[in-house]
Amino acid sequence: MLIHVTDSNFEEKVIQSTIPVVVDLWAEWCGPCRMIGPIIEEMGVQFEGRALMAKVDVDSNPGISAKFGIRNIPTVLFIKDGKVVDKQVGAVPKVKFVEKLEAIL
Repeated sequence: MLIHVTDSNFEEKVIQSTIPVVVDLWAEWCGPCRMIGPIIEEMGVQFEGRALMAKVDVDSNPGISAKFGIRNIPTVLFIKDGKVVDKQVGAVPKVKFVEKLEAIL
């Protein structure tokens, strides 16, 4: 499943999630972000019920970026039990995102 998360619902949707969450921090103007967007959407279907995919527009939600010290996008955070357990900065092939997620499932 893929959801869009904001500064106001991040705690509820991501930190309090009972399943791992993959958080894609992106911006509309970011080319590499648009490259990995479809990958995150595919993973939402592939891992339905086992993990949650969340997208955060960093331009509209600067609080999340500040909280996690995000300096470059795309950044993908892998969150389990409310804590960041892994991170990927930059565009990489789908297999890399899948490997990181499967390692925390």
